[in-house]
Order: sequence, then C-alpha cells, then structure tokens
Amino acid sequence: METKREKFVRLAEARTNKIIDMLQLLGNCSNSSAYDYTQQDVEKIFSAIEQEMREAKKKFSKIESKKSTRFTLDK
Repeated sequence: METKREKFVRLAEARTNKIIDMLQLLGNCSNSSAYDYTQQDVEKIFSAIEQEMREAKKKFSKIESKKSTRFTLDK
C-alpha cells in the first residue's frame, strides 16, 4: 500500500518533470529562423506562466486562488 507521502513524491516528481519538458519545448519556439514572434508575444506567454506558478504556489500555502483560464495569444 502506497503512503500519502510516497504518492505525493511519485506524482510531484512526474508532474514537475513534465512541466520542465514542456518549458524546454516552449524554448524551441525561440528559433527565429522557424518562427515569427514579437517581444509582446514573449512577455504575454511568460506572464501567463508566471501567474499560474503563483496560483499553484498559493495552493501549497493554503491561500485561496482563483480559477485558471486557458492561455491564448489572440485576445
């Protein structure tokens, strides 16, 4: 039987590594010979990521967080 701690470690490690992998993939979009983007696009992307990081961190502090929204560049 898996303890609550073991379950947390298993899931947190897998999910953290998935986020790291996805951030590395996002970094691939910086190749300006393959993609066209503006500094405003970059700021909007990282602002959304930072906001979600703050919200996730609040959950660990037991601070009330708002419902997240889906990210889009076209708004």
